[in-house]
Amino acid sequence: MKILISRTDAIGDVVLTMPICDILKKHASVSELHFLGRSYTEDVIHCNSAIDQFLDIDKISKLDYEDQIALLKKEKYDVILHVFPNKKIAQLAKDADIPLRIGTTNRWFHWVTCNKLVRLSRRSSDLHEAQLNIKLLSALNITDEFSLEELSAHFRMENINPLPGRLKGFLDKTKLNVIIHPQSNKSAREWGLDNFGELINLLPPEKYKIFISGTMADGNSMGDWLEKLPKHVVNLTGQMTLKEFISFIYYSNGLVAASTGPLHIAASIGNNALGLYPPMRPIFPQRWAPLGPKASYIVANDTCSNCKMKISGCNCMQSIAPVEVVKAISAWT
Repeated sequence: MKILISRTDAIGDVVLTMPICDILKKHASVSELHFLGRSYTEDVIHCNSAIDQFLDIDKISKLDYEDQIALLKKEKYDVILHVFPNKKIAQLAKDADIPLRIGTTNRWFHWVTCNKLVRLSRRSSDLHEAQLNIKLLSALNITDEFSLEELSAHFRMENINPLPGRLKGFLDKTKLNVIIHPQSNKSAREWGLDNFGELINLLPPEKYKIFISGTMADGNSMGDWLEKLPKHVVNLTGQMTLKEFISFIYYSNGLVAASTGPLHIAASIGNNALGLYPPMRPIFPQRWAPLGPKASYIVANDTCSNCKMKISGCNCMQSIAPVEVVKAISAWT
């Protein structure tokens, strides 16, 4: 059986879909497993040793529609699993005559494009995102229940590239190398630069080497803050490809961030990953906590409605004290 998994959204969402791949290989007669994703998530998907091939939806979408259909038909997929609902992809899979097309009942277009529907409501569920993804496998008669600890063993994020020399030289073997990822590209509630700055000042430089990660745009937006950081802090914003960043995370000692892609990458490859979360549904850690043998999180104790729509300046996030984060990092090994 040849299966195509479709998840064409952000990096963190893609990472939390990875356990499906290993579970399918172990529980079904799968000859090949392909993953349809966005181009900027390709390096993450290639890390998974259970995935045989990556398909880039950004490139496919540029083709004439008849060529898109021909491409999928040529692959002769037996199944497509729509983990992330997408109307155009659902229609494409139907037009390409993929025999088994699995979607959820709460997307109207799945009723006319899929022939196997799974009743699944994410918004009101108390399950973790990774556990919700697994529920879709019931369409293939895979009904096993998995604890979060069990799912952590199914990431298979094993294809990590060697760290380039120009980056390897930054790491200090005599200290704990800590990556701080302050921004989230508006995908999560942010703790704020003032709090991260205080955290850095509380971590003794004789014990810790600090790295600031992010895109070039992140670096530009944090320019004034970055210039005021202590000399032992290294600004790596905009200096790494995603593939290099994954390797740097792997060879460092851990990462601190809000609920972002880099946090989930760090957790899934087995490194220390400390997430900072607000307490409200559906963005609380019960749904989006990092999963891994060294993953942990801190969640605000209080919740309010004043910051319901805010990404930055969230009062709940601001209530997390830097000393709490220091205490959690000090337990890293």
